[in-house]
Order: sequence, then structure tokens, then C-alpha cells
Amino acid sequence: MFRLLLTVSFLFTALFAQAQTTDVPVFVSGQEGHKSYRIPAIIDLPNGDILAFAEGRVHGAADFGDVNIVLKRSSDKGKTWSALQTVVDYDTLQAGNMAPVVDLTDPKYPKGRIFLFYNTGNAHEYEVRSAKGYREVWYITSTDNGHTWSEPVNITTQVHRPNMPSANRAYTFKEDWRSYANTPGHAIQIANGKYKGRIYVAANHSAGAPQHNFEDYAAHGFYTDDHGQTFKLSEVVPETGSNEAMAVELTKDKLMMNIRNQQGDVRARIVSISSDGGATWDTTYFDKQLPDPVNQGSILNLGKKKGKAILAFCNAADPQRRDNLTLRISYDEGKTWPEQHVIAKSPNNERDHAAYSDLVRIGKKDIGVLYEKHGYERIVFTVVKWKK
Repeated sequence: MFRLLLTVSFLFTALFAQAQTTDVPVFVSGQEGHKSYRIPAIIDLPNGDILAFAEGRVHGAADFGDVNIVLKRSSDKGKTWSALQTVVDYDTLQAGNMAPVVDLTDPKYPKGRIFLFYNTGNAHEYEVRSAKGYREVWYITSTDNGHTWSEPVNITTQVHRPNMPSANRAYTFKEDWRSYANTPGHAIQIANGKYKGRIYVAANHSAGAPQHNFEDYAAHGFYTDDHGQTFKLSEVVPETGSNEAMAVELTKDKLMMNIRNQQGDVRARIVSISSDGGATWDTTYFDKQLPDPVNQGSILNLGKKKGKAILAFCNAADPQRRDNLTLRISYDEGKTWPEQHVIAKSPNNERDHAAYSDLVRIGKKDIGVLYEKHGYERIVFTVVKWKK
């Protein structure tokens, strides 16, 4: 019996291990010209560098206002970080919801080209939902690993459906998109199969006037198959209140969208599966294995094992508040999540201890986690070892 108890204890420890982490501050509120930093995103580059992005909020923590997109670079797998670089400054207005991705399949750029998708806005989110402002969608690119960036390209008319009535077209309720936001977190490029090379950005919007319990929100995606020359919209995810989302590649031309439930009636992640590279959705469901307090989550493809995609998922796993940041590993494309690592958990049940996050693979068994900590006081980076 004693040996059995030891075995059970060992298994419990292995499955629900407290990650042995060392947090490295990357963006600290009140430093380097911004009162607050929010909304982390992170990617790795072909040369081995890691780029960490955030919204630099000049005057305070509010979502709307003078908000810049900033980045820092690490050339030693996250041990140290460069000084802050401002990438997008939209004057006194808002630039944010950045979704970076590296295009590795364009023959014009054999060393890779970074795409950074982002949104701009001229009003608070509720005002935009009430048709008293607007959100636009842009991208910039870099061919020198993020040191310099192109002029911005406005793709709003291709990936947004703002209510712009004309004599030739009557807009329906579902076409009256108002609020709009990319993922937040990294975008993806499909690496295998029929849709190899497709750059895919998960996004969300509101449709029509504000409704009770955020029923005007819905998730969708947009994508390019020609390296940013043209873009197409996916179908809308068929779940009312689906909001902030992130996409991940599965096997056999499938794509998964992992989504926040803005309504909060079910405190779990929404999952939608596509069999055509994210253009349409076959099935949508709540994954009760992934509790969520109405918050952002991040997901990453780690490769394959026995013909199935290995996935990493990270979110604040406390259903009541933004705490208990947990990294989970699935070896069967998200059907089960047997491996779990607690990254940050408040010992005193503080509110909003750990919130938004993003993931990057930095080695065969290492995952980098960039996340908001201590009530949004800072965005930190840590490394978690996972099994395979």
C-alpha cells in the first residue's frame, strides 16, 4: 500500500507539476516611456533571435488612448533582452492587437520575412460597437529580423466588413461589423499539406449594435495564400460571444481555433475545427478540460508524435479570476491534455495575478512563455521544459 501511495503521488506530481521557472522581466510598467504594457506576443526567427511584442500604453493601463506597439529582442533564448524599440506609433491614437508571424515560403525572401498584423482605432471599444468609431487592420513587414520595418499596408477592406451603406448594396445585420481585433498573440503559417504557406490570423468582431451579454461578438479568421498580396475571410465561428482567438495547425489539412467565451456563461475555452485550413468550420464545442475566467489564451504546435500534432496551450486556468497560469500539453491534437505545468499562481488568491500570455518554442524540450504578471505590473518571460 505504501508503494502504491508513492506511485500515485509521483504521477500526480508529474501531471500537475509546478513549473521550475525563473521570470525575466521584459516590459515593466512605468519604464521606457510607457505607464503600462499589455497584450504580449512572441515569435522566434530563423537566425535564432526571439522577438517579444507588447502594447506600450503611454498614459495608463486603459485599452484606448495613446498606445504604441513596441518590441524587444533576445539573442540568448530569453535570458537577456534588448532596449525597447517602438515599431508602430499611431500618434495619439491606438495601435495594438499585434499578431506577428514569419513567412518562410516566399521565394523572394529566402531568409524569411516577418509580417506584423495590427489594428488601429479612434474610439473606445464600446463606442465602436455603438457605431461611434472604427477599427482598421494593417500590416508591416521586415526582412532584417525586425530591425527595420516597411511602410504600413491597410487591408481593412479585405478582412473587415464595416457597415458602409451604398446605393448598390443593403447590409444585413451580420455584415455590420463594428469592433475588430486580431488574435491577440502570434499568427501562424501553415507548414504542411494542401495549404502549406498560408498565413493565418485569428480575429474577432462585433456585429450590429451592442447586445445583452456580448452576443454581438464572434470570432473569425483571415488569411493570405500569396504572401500578403491578397486576403480572404473565413466563415464566422458559429458560437455566440466567441471573442479573442488563436489558431494552430493540426494534421491532415486541419486547423484549430481556440477561443475566449466573452459571455462567461460557460467558464471554458471554445474550440472550433476546420478541415480546409481555416476557411470553414466543421465542429465547434466547449472544451471543459480548459477552464477559463473570460481571458485570453495561447496555443502552439510543437511537432508530431505517432502521426498526431502535439499542442501546447496556456491560460489563466482559474475559472473565477485571472490566476493559476497553466501550460498544458496534448499529444492527440487537443482531445486530451495529460501534461500540465503551473507557471504562476498567487499564494494569497490575489485578483488578476497572471493574465494574457503567448508561447514560443525555443528548443526541443523548451517552451518560452511571455506573460502578464502581478496585476499587469509587468510582462515577463520564462522557460518551461516539457516531455515528449
